[in-house]
Amino acid sequence: MKAAVLHQLGTVPTYEEFPDPITQSPDQLLVTVKAAAIKNLDKLRASGTHYASYKEVPVIVGIDGVGVLPDGTRVYAQGITGMRAEKALIDKNRFIVIPANISDSLAAALPNAAMGSAIALLYRGQLKKGEVVLINGATGVTGQLAVQLAKHYGASTIIATGRNAQALEKLHSLGADEIISLHEPEENIIKQLKEIHARTPIDTVIDYLWGRPMHLILTALKGGGIGVYTHRVRIVTVGSMAGENLEVASETLRSSAIELLGSGIGSIQEADFRQFNTVNLPELFQLACAGKLQLETETAALQDIAEVWHKEISSGKRLVITM
Repeated sequence: MKAAVLHQLGTVPTYEEFPDPITQSPDQLLVTVKAAAIKNLDKLRASGTHYASYKEVPVIVGIDGVGVLPDGTRVYAQGITGMRAEKALIDKNRFIVIPANISDSLAAALPNAAMGSAIALLYRGQLKKGEVVLINGATGVTGQLAVQLAKHYGASTIIATGRNAQALEKLHSLGADEIISLHEPEENIIKQLKEIHARTPIDTVIDYLWGRPMHLILTALKGGGIGVYTHRVRIVTVGSMAGENLEVASETLRSSAIELLGSGIGSIQEADFRQFNTVNLPELFQLACAGKLQLETETAALQDIAEVWHKEISSGKRLVITM
């Protein structure tokens, strides 16, 4: 079969022949893969810089995708073997049947963005109806979906930050009530956040940037003074596009009811992840079918994997490889 094969960490996967996967137990199913999205996680694992990077090479890249079972059923699944190939193995007990009227590319792109948004909002952030949510770095695919899902799950007010002016403005139509450009002078950003927090106290921050933008948010949320009680804020970091490291002063946490959490591989409880896959994700597929979730995709053929691996994609779009 043809596949996207990685021979060395830090290099680009190449289009080549690879042995067909063979089922090793009755719990495994062979699927014919139709589409698999390229995500930041895929690139980080292939680069060798992620804590879940590949341990052995050569390997077929790709964690998840959309495929067809031998009986013709179209499914989304995470692969036992790499999913950026014409065939892959999946667990027979861990797949989701895809609605008929959703495209392969959208079905392949939605789950990872949903994991980075729905899990962060519901399971790590414990979002409740009527709460105020700040999405930090909301102009990317996952951030845009987080805005839409925060609204769907009942947030009363949604604040969004970002750098891409066009994508930032689009967030109003997706459900954002307030937008803050990260191109503004830092003192202006802090001032805007303080004013918003005083007017409508922020309950949850879903962060895709970390680094300097998160430092500004912490500065704005920081309490001060004896006898001053602060509003509890849950900060859930999902990504680190603005820097992996952040220096947090002890007094910031001592003076504020700030809770720092992470959402990613390893931080999610097994029961929560099972519920996400069996309850939340099927619901999101249905919402996408009904046109109630927006997620733009760009497609490329498997044979072009090396050329498009590092391709710059417009903000808010997900690149999907079709087989």
